[in-house]
Parts: sequence; structure tokens; C-alpha cells
Amino acid sequence: MLLTASKRLMIVLTVVLPALLAAAPSYPAEAQARASLAGQLLIATPAMRDPRFEQAVILMVRHDATGALGIVINKPAGERPMAALREALGEKDSGSTGTIRLFAGGPVQPVAGFVLHSTDYHRPATVDIDGRVAMTSDLQILRDIAAGTGPMKSLVAFGYAGWGPGQLENELAHNVWYTAPADPGLVFDDDRDKLWEHATARRTQDL
Repeated sequence: MLLTASKRLMIVLTVVLPALLAAAPSYPAEAQARASLAGQLLIATPAMRDPRFEQAVILMVRHDATGALGIVINKPAGERPMAALREALGEKDSGSTGTIRLFAGGPVQPVAGFVLHSTDYHRPATVDIDGRVAMTSDLQILRDIAAGTGPMKSLVAFGYAGWGPGQLENELAHNVWYTAPADPGLVFDDDRDKLWEHATARRTQDL
């Protein structure tokens, strides 16, 4: 039910996401730039054998010596009325129309909510991913989206994909992922049914 899912989203946006992003220690900017895939797309190759990630396209949010975190952006999980979202957030609805699309962001903590969005919107809790796409862990973004005053582009996902130290590097070495540059058009606008194909065409490595 939307009410239950939205209440869970309200909790995890204020508790789970900040803890996940704050868990990694600081590293010199030069070292991060050499190795980090943050801001890029991770694309499942035909060698992927995990059915949870078959033809998955993942926007990488964090990648450093402590591990990695990304959000699957091509697995829609359904749509819900915008009016019901406002009600779930405890606000009186004044005739909201339209729906909001929800995505399955990955198999880890599937009740944890994440809002990827364009950089025209910014709050103190906003995390800049690559200068063109950001993520905000503040309930106000949901209220603003419902009220029509949020970011121009947004993607609300539940769950995430996570890797421990060295795990993603090992998977890359075993040819189960392509990488490709991300852009807002792919993240927010592309046909989800064709996103894997379009992202694969932009891959930066031939495995």
C-alpha cells in the first residue's frame, strides 16, 4: 500500500541514507578521482548470472576504498497517485493530479528510499553526485515534488545495490559489468525498456 511505503520512505530518508553516505572515511581528492566510479553508470553484461541484476543499469552514487553504493534506474516498481503521496506525508491535498513512479533501486534494504534528482534543487542534505545529478535525504523533497515545487527531474527508488571493499573491482575483473558515462537524459528521461540497450551502446570498456 502507498501509505505504508511512503511512511517507510519518510523514515529511511532521514535515518538510513545519511548513515550510508557518512560511513566512508575521507580520502584525498586525487586518489578518489583515479578510482571512483561515482557518477557513472554500471551496466550488467551478458555474463551477469545474478537474476536480480539481469540487464540492470545502475547509477553509482559512491565508490571508494570502503565499498560502493548505487541505485538501479531501469526497474520500475509501479506508479502511485500524487494525491495519495501528499496524504501519506500528512498534508492536506488540494486537488493534486498525476502520479509518481517508483523504482526498485536494488536488493539491499528494499524499504530504504532514495531520491535522485536534477541539480536545480538543493537542500542542506543534498549530495552532489557528479554536478548534473544529485541525491537528497530530506523529507521536504517529497513534499516539494508532491506540491510541484521540487526538482525538474526526479527518480524515487526503494533499495540499493551495495558492494564491500574490493567486491565491485572483483566483479569488473570477471566481466559482469560495463561502465559508461551517465547524463541526466539517461537517468531521468530515457525509455526504461530500452535503457539497458542505450547505456550499453555508450560503454567505455569492451569486455
